[in-house]
Amino acid sequence: MYKSVLLIVCLSLLCLSRPAAAGVNVSAPSTGATVGSPVHFAASAGSTSCSKGVASMGIYTEPGVLAYVANGTSINTDLPLSAGTYDSVIEQWDYCGGAATKSVRITVSEKSGVFVSSPANNSTVGSPVNFKATASSTCSKGVASMGIYTSPNQRAYVTGGSSLNTSLSLSAGTYNTVVEEWDNCGGATVTPVKITVNGGSGKSFSSIQASNGWTGYGELAPKYDICTNCGSGVTWSMKQGMSSPSLSGKAAQFNIGGNTPYSDVLWNNHLIGDGSSQGLPDTDHTLVKTLHNFTYDVYFYGTNLNLAENLEFDIAQFFDNLGLTFGTQCQIVNGQQWGIWDNVNSKWVPTGIPCQPVEKSWNHLTIQFERTSSNDLKYVSITLNGVTHTLNDTYGPISAPGWNGLVVNFQLDGNYKQAPYSVYLDNLSITYN
Repeated sequence: MYKSVLLIVCLSLLCLSRPAAAGVNVSAPSTGATVGSPVHFAASAGSTSCSKGVASMGIYTEPGVLAYVANGTSINTDLPLSAGTYDSVIEQWDYCGGAATKSVRITVSEKSGVFVSSPANNSTVGSPVNFKATASSTCSKGVASMGIYTSPNQRAYVTGGSSLNTSLSLSAGTYNTVVEEWDNCGGATVTPVKITVNGGSGKSFSSIQASNGWTGYGELAPKYDICTNCGSGVTWSMKQGMSSPSLSGKAAQFNIGGNTPYSDVLWNNHLIGDGSSQGLPDTDHTLVKTLHNFTYDVYFYGTNLNLAENLEFDIAQFFDNLGLTFGTQCQIVNGQQWGIWDNVNSKWVPTGIPCQPVEKSWNHLTIQFERTSSNDLKYVSITLNGVTHTLNDTYGPISAPGWNGLVVNFQLDGNYKQAPYSVYLDNLSITYN
């Protein structure tokens, strides 16, 4: 899947194995949190040295009490618990007889309502702001959904179920936020959380999925040469302003199809520099080369993500005849793990970090990159649905004469049948400094 430097250098399917530490990744509940009953548990298995993989996962609500078991590499369930403090443990078991655990101490409140564990009320925080909360209700049918208002009548986020764990990019200032739950009986409860967001030096482009400037290109297998009209081999379309499914009311739908297996579609948007869609052409080449830190923050949604070979999220920077492609892909087929782009050797490197997005639900992804003082690419961290993995892997730049700019990419990769599928993006932001 190689692209010309003109459109951002990317991508091959070649992967090299690399060991990773075993462990359980728990996204809910948070350690030390006060929650309502039923308690929402969500976790995924970490990597294992067992070649056969992870067989099952379970929840111990207290020592010796195995309350829940599920086959596979993830759990997502609600458990009714009486009021009290629990030293719960989430465990994974592999096919070789090995196991790994993660302890999560929680307090279950006897009251119903919204329980916010992050951010703390009257706290000062940085952006993006991490919101974690659970809810319980006297409604016999339970909690239907939860949401966050960053100011009166400004609902910034909503999700189904009785828990939320998400990060919102907010400008500097004081916010009277409200976390709300809606039950299945028509009732609702709220918890106000007043926060102050630090200023910092970072700047952001927000709601990029709704912005102008997007261009799509086909990459026809097996050579993956860029094409703007690829015939029936690979087809694509993009629809903006989608109200459903959507968090903001202006999601973008990205579609791929065709009849040549393993063909891909790349969409990109030139944010700064040459061809800027945001009014920042950097004609004197003084801005782009000063930028060192980048955050790719997005929500994505799909009803048949299993049809994707990979989902790719990239930022690329060009200045002083150098090219740096910060490439990350969720390898749906190849190991359900994250891959990162080796900029020098033009190949994907698997990280061992799980990538198991949830279908028919909004998945929140935050990726942090850095250009070091020696102009190397540094992959700092990947956070998916509240679970953060630190990488700190570094690769060198390549020669890219004549280009100056900062570009954001999103790509859909076709599978062995080139089965058509769609992915929605919402609240896409790029932070840079």
